[in-house]
Amino acid sequence: MASKIRQAGWYRALAFTILGIAVCIGLSTGLRAAFGLNPVYDGTAVLQISLLMVPIFFLGGIGCFDYWLRWASGRKVVDDHADHGAKSWKDYFKVNTDHKVIGIQYICVSFFFMFVGGLMAMLVRAELAAPGRQFVDPNTYNGLFSVHATLLIFLFVIPVFAGIANYVLPLMIGAPDMAFPRLNALSFWMLPLAGVMMLLSFLAPGGSFAAGWTAYAPLSVDAPIGQAFFTIAVQFAGASSIATALNFLVTIITMRAPGMTFFRMPLLVWANFSTSLLVVIATPFIAASQFMVLLDRALGFNFFNPAGGGDVLMYQHVFWFYSHPAVYIMMLPGFGIISEVLATRARKPVFGYRMMAFSLLAIVLLGFTVWAHHMFVSGMPNWVRIPMMATTAIIAIPTGIKIFSWVATLWRGVLKMDTPMLWATGFIAMFTLGGISGVMLAMVPLDIHVSDTYFIVAHIHYVLFGGSLFTIFAGIYFWFPKMTGRMFNEKLGKIHFWLTFVFFNLTFAPMHLIGVQGMPRRVSDYAEQFATWNMIISISSFILGLSSLLFLYNMVASWRSGPKASSNPWNSLTIEWQVSSPPPIFNFDTIPSVVGGPYEYGVPGAVHAIVGDPAKDLVPAGAGATEGHS
Repeated sequence: MASKIRQAGWYRALAFTILGIAVCIGLSTGLRAAFGLNPVYDGTAVLQISLLMVPIFFLGGIGCFDYWLRWASGRKVVDDHADHGAKSWKDYFKVNTDHKVIGIQYICVSFFFMFVGGLMAMLVRAELAAPGRQFVDPNTYNGLFSVHATLLIFLFVIPVFAGIANYVLPLMIGAPDMAFPRLNALSFWMLPLAGVMMLLSFLAPGGSFAAGWTAYAPLSVDAPIGQAFFTIAVQFAGASSIATALNFLVTIITMRAPGMTFFRMPLLVWANFSTSLLVVIATPFIAASQFMVLLDRALGFNFFNPAGGGDVLMYQHVFWFYSHPAVYIMMLPGFGIISEVLATRARKPVFGYRMMAFSLLAIVLLGFTVWAHHMFVSGMPNWVRIPMMATTAIIAIPTGIKIFSWVATLWRGVLKMDTPMLWATGFIAMFTLGGISGVMLAMVPLDIHVSDTYFIVAHIHYVLFGGSLFTIFAGIYFWFPKMTGRMFNEKLGKIHFWLTFVFFNLTFAPMHLIGVQGMPRRVSDYAEQFATWNMIISISSFILGLSSLLFLYNMVASWRSGPKASSNPWNSLTIEWQVSSPPPIFNFDTIPSVVGGPYEYGVPGAVHAIVGDPAKDLVPAGAGATEGHS
């Protein structure tokens, strides 16, 4: 046992976690004594210090810092690439430097939090199935929908895109790994810590954080100690995002294969390049907002206390300066996924490739000019509304370019309406509807009328569920053969799509109607006039939630015993499909050379990449393995 504790892993992580708690108790007591206070155990102080420090001890125990600490201390550096890659399922529960292992770790952990957050959504809808109290009191209800939203935003949508990109992006640009593989591993392991912290808030005195995912001050400053779990967990999730984004940027800029110019990069690479710029610029702002809340709570800094010279509205400005770009952090990777799926399954080049790339960068720039449209009824100066209304309408232009390009890509294509393609086309329909309601909300008079109603709930779910989740499922189904070497069950995949598509619309479309009629959001009770629609919404949401279990079964069963996948079951031209499924440990036996564009479908003699022996491995358009079906 002693030898196991000395080695990086779960035994040592447990020992370090216990040590960290002891250090936090001693630190709290020592600081109280140093400042002349009664040196007794203070549970609140110990809890807040522990939330900050114990995760660092855990990360040290699991092995995230071993290489750097040995190097910094001048000791012999152990080559941790010896454990690179996954030799068995146990390797997915360890610190690993292989981008493919880390990508699957991201995806699996993110989907775990999706199912937990979805279960909370089911509890919320059970409570809202009828007027009056059904199962939980209002404070517990507030905690459920707050943790639900936070998990699905910070622990599912954002990191699952990072997981897909982690697996696919180095392969797409011909790189053997990410630029900083050890930082990549650390980025992942910070993520489950943030999620566990948010879930543990339910055990805090006074209950979980219940101020919504926006955590508006002064409500979040004066809330019970459970709010600190959100405030600190967001810091770890944000640090994970920033480290991952920096890794992507350096990897894309410095590690592209010979011949891979920027305008030969697949659009998924462009999408993650743009997203990473957004993350690096914007995420420090939410970190700042939560640090200020923490300092207000713990040390009375009065950033948001008007009696102490603070400004409550400042919180919203800082928060939304991150959180509106965050909407595009949750959308741009999906735009890249859809471009890959549509081009491959329509057997056509992406229409307007360069304009698609430029529109991604335009969204990055314009995303920082619209934050205050979330604050039209906040009490900010009225004159600010007009420029924010204008920029919000303008940002629809680069998004509209993408919609038209995707539709033009489909036009007269040879469409293969299999599971990935169904999710991709379903996304176009759902995201267009969400975008239309977004343009409507840009108009100040309408926004004032429907602010804090279920119209807003409908809009954000059409954008983030109908937008992000549809693209996530498209990406998982599309790259599942590459990740696992197996084909999924096509019939179950199609059933999963149609159940989701139908009951997603039955769940969220009626919310537009009851929102316009005045039903407020963020309430556990409502007027009798909305009872019928809410019952329909709740029943539909239950079926929508159950449909995800079909996806889970399909993925697990197919990974274990699905038909073997060929190296290129979709007959794609991008580089990741020109190697085996799953790929070799360091991706390529020889460095590939890129000699053509990524979407030259139907162009006679077009070649995208040369991998290995040029005499054997030329990949002309239209060549490749036969279509894989299960």
